[in-house]
Amino acid sequence: MEDMQKKIQSELDSFKLVQKEYQKAISNRQQLDAQLNENQIVKGELDILSTDSVVYKSVGPILIKTDITEARQNVEKRMDFINKELKRVDDHLTELEKKQNNHRESLNKLQQQFQQAHVKAAMRA
Repeated sequence: MEDMQKKIQSELDSFKLVQKEYQKAISNRQQLDAQLNENQIVKGELDILSTDSVVYKSVGPILIKTDITEARQNVEKRMDFINKELKRVDDHLTELEKKQNNHRESLNKLQQQFQQAHVKAAMRA
């Protein structure tokens, strides 16, 4: 009986760790989504400017004049990077969902075994 309780507790602890990691990944994904949206807005603004427009890039507290073509390329590169990170995080979330489901199944099986053992012990008494 005690051994079964330890198994259940161990499985529950593992499940909680996976849940915590899942929440962290969700938070990370939300940040990436916000960054992507921000960069899409910047790209949209850069797209409506003519090639002779003056663009400034913020570097700390300073604004530095930047070539519009370079600014567009930088935003594109940033968006590509963010999209790759989103894909990586999505794959990680899928993996974590599978782990959570496996832990849920294991917990259910252990709880059933525990209940069956508890019933058998009660019948013997």
